[in-house]
Amino acid sequence: MARLCAGCILCRRARRRQRGFAFWLVKKFEGRVCPFCRAYERVYGRKAHEPPPGRTDDAPLPDKATD
Repeated sequence: MARLCAGCILCRRARRRQRGFAFWLVKKFEGRVCPFCRAYERVYGRKAHEPPPGRTDDAPLPDKATD
């Protein structure tokens, strides 16, 4: 179940950007509503909106995937 959260578009965006509507939504409702976010926390030891360890915020992130 944690794998579904790791692949979730909303949660991935919240982890990457650390701001905006997706971040707010995941931060406010992850533990109360989503069983996948709860599983993510149990497996990875951090909340679904928290960035992975070692991630630097210096690198710019593209908003859209390029083909």
